[in-house]
Amino acid sequence: MTARPSSPDTPSGTPSVPAPPADRPRKPASGEKAKAKAKQSKQAKENNPESPANPENPTAPPLDPTDRERLLSGSYHDPHGLLGAHPLPGGGIVIRTLRPYAHAVTVLTDGPEGPGGPGGTRTPLHDDGDGFFSGVLDLPAVPAYSLLIRYGDTDGVDDVEVHDPYRFLPALGDLDLHLIGEGRHEELWKALGARPMTHQGVTGTRFTLWAPNARGVRVSGDFNYWDGTSLPMRSLGATGVWELFVPGIGEGALYKFDITRPDGTHTLRADPMARRTEVPPATASIVTDTHHVWQDEEWLAHRADRAVHEAPFSVYEIHLASWRPGLTYRQLAEQLPAYVKDLGFTHVELMPVAEHPFGGSWGYQVTGFYAPTSRLGTPDDFRFLVDALHRAGIGVIVDWVPAHFPKDEWALARFDGRPLYESEDPQRAEHPDWGTLEFDYGRTEVRNFLVANAVFWCEEFHIDGLRVDAVASMLYLDYSREAGQWSPNEHGGRENLDAVAFLQEMNATVYRRCPGVVTIAEESTAWNGVTRATHLVGPDGFGGLGFGLKWNMGWMHDSLDYVSKEPVHRKYHHGEMTFSMVYAYSENYVLPISHDEVVHGKRALVSKMPGDWWQQRANERAYLGFMWAHPGKQLLFMGQEFAQGAEWSEGHGPDWWLLDPSYEAAPDHRGVRDLVRDLNTVYGATPALWERDTSPEGFSWVDGGAAEDNVFAFLRFDAAGSPLLAVSHFAPVVRHEYRLGVPERYAAWTEVLNTDAARYGGSDVLNPEPLKPESTPSHGHAASLLVTLPPLSTIWLRPTP
Repeated sequence: MTARPSSPDTPSGTPSVPAPPADRPRKPASGEKAKAKAKQSKQAKENNPESPANPENPTAPPLDPTDRERLLSGSYHDPHGLLGAHPLPGGGIVIRTLRPYAHAVTVLTDGPEGPGGPGGTRTPLHDDGDGFFSGVLDLPAVPAYSLLIRYGDTDGVDDVEVHDPYRFLPALGDLDLHLIGEGRHEELWKALGARPMTHQGVTGTRFTLWAPNARGVRVSGDFNYWDGTSLPMRSLGATGVWELFVPGIGEGALYKFDITRPDGTHTLRADPMARRTEVPPATASIVTDTHHVWQDEEWLAHRADRAVHEAPFSVYEIHLASWRPGLTYRQLAEQLPAYVKDLGFTHVELMPVAEHPFGGSWGYQVTGFYAPTSRLGTPDDFRFLVDALHRAGIGVIVDWVPAHFPKDEWALARFDGRPLYESEDPQRAEHPDWGTLEFDYGRTEVRNFLVANAVFWCEEFHIDGLRVDAVASMLYLDYSREAGQWSPNEHGGRENLDAVAFLQEMNATVYRRCPGVVTIAEESTAWNGVTRATHLVGPDGFGGLGFGLKWNMGWMHDSLDYVSKEPVHRKYHHGEMTFSMVYAYSENYVLPISHDEVVHGKRALVSKMPGDWWQQRANERAYLGFMWAHPGKQLLFMGQEFAQGAEWSEGHGPDWWLLDPSYEAAPDHRGVRDLVRDLNTVYGATPALWERDTSPEGFSWVDGGAAEDNVFAFLRFDAAGSPLLAVSHFAPVVRHEYRLGVPERYAAWTEVLNTDAARYGGSDVLNPEPLKPESTPSHGHAASLLVTLPPLSTIWLRPTP
């Protein structure tokens, strides 16, 4: 197999890809280049138009010197007007091609048995120098033809026959161009980028690119040895779109775009719409298509049966590359669905899978917005993983990052020589925290790029949810900026009105096109109406952003601060655990214990807890019980389900060895994991814990003020009014006969979960028998229970059937 050339800025040692087809030219060595150029120059003089004409092979009219130079420099907007076949005013057909390094080019026209066969013609072209070849066919109309190109000195040995890219009409329709110009092409990935296709009966790849500031664009790839001279693209009017159909190029080909900037300099760029990329640190785009046959029809058919905020929703967040380091997408499909299903989570949330150059960014600095990272396999391999999760009954959420992008010179930054995807205003372009650039949400084409990208993940990969990263940084013009570093909006405010409009359009489009998909905002401020419908205007004058759910960052910070305190001090922080109920129904919330809370010195969840090893685990178990009972959905990052003590690192992932039976403390970790499984099991079977998550009628405090006892007791109700009593006790003592008021109409209550059970690693202080209410009023109820509260625990009780 012949080695395939990598892109010019690709390090050596990149993974191999299939060898090029036999009809791709051998790249001349440097000596051959000089020889070929000298030969071309000599032949050009011999074939000078001023020389006597050859009546059997007349000379083509010369190119205008300016046009010739612009073609060679990659600055011509309409190469199809000069290259290819065109009728001459006085009769005949002129054919011109640009083939650097070719020794000779012959035009083959079709006969009854094909190009160059009986009844067809073979017309050698004149060598005009600099890679130009031309000739005139004595025909009344442009024929079907191909080019026979010789790259060596031996006739027939080094010849390749190819279709001429410049004999094809545009492969992009007027409707596509109209929608792109309006910024309303919701399937943009089908119009832009590299798409294998059959066009005018010939197979090849259509290359399209939006680069409105470019003076010219050429396709450069392993198929022309990264010299784009022979493949200039044409500009399709005022849309800024460039297009070229290249016959014979198919899946697996590496490519980039050679863009001539407004100042005449060149930049070699990866395709912003690439649907597959090389494995980083290599940076070329790869021509690809999908062949995956989906088997998740049943999942998709029922995904929208119940609104997500009224359904069980328990999320296991993972970083795919480090969950089981070294596994590919297909290998993950053999392990991940079974693990998540066993633990009872309804969904997985994948940290960004879009291609990114630096693994240490965890995927949050994206360069390939339309390509799943190639580190773990191909796009179809990723589809295979999603399909496997769906067939296991597990939904898939991906983190999506439209807030910013990195400055890598081969990617989006100053893409065609000027700010394009980023704002021209430096105060709005630079992201102050991450050394990245922010998108220009006010530009229709950029907004279209992002809106279509959200739809792309949902439709092409059957994704069930998009968790949108860093929403707060998008919403505020003064985000992380000091006075003088930002300019107000047209109304004098700090709100980024363009970002608001973009988020509203994105959410409205996704919900309209993709039934059952949920969008989730990581929004850390008190912005009003994050999960309000876009058409409903709030007191601030803005319509809702239209998200389905929002991460409750306030609950996360407050509750973690509380449990990190020694029990003796917790009474002074009691309000941190109850304050969330003041605003619990202002949005539709997710309660996140995410990757951000277990890295960079913040410590793992169990390590945040005070006390000895037993108390730390007991605190974590009690906290998880409180979290699963609190209004809102749940999200837990990998490794926390078995009380990993070390912070997460993308370099090695979770400490799975803690669960190895040969490790003496493995039962401690397995116990916490068993609790997570039981929390999910009871949660899923108890509508009171999720059916009225966003309704105040679904919650009632029994006792939210027992600060001295470190106790929080509340009732949850399902739509029919059936209750669950949750009691969290964050003190390291046993409290016997602790009185709690309950609705009087129930004859007995049964403990259905106790985080202090021995099988979880607890002290096994239980309420083993059904508890019968007494007629002693308490906490506003006519009846009450006497409950035993284990140390550092959460218990759940339901009315006995």
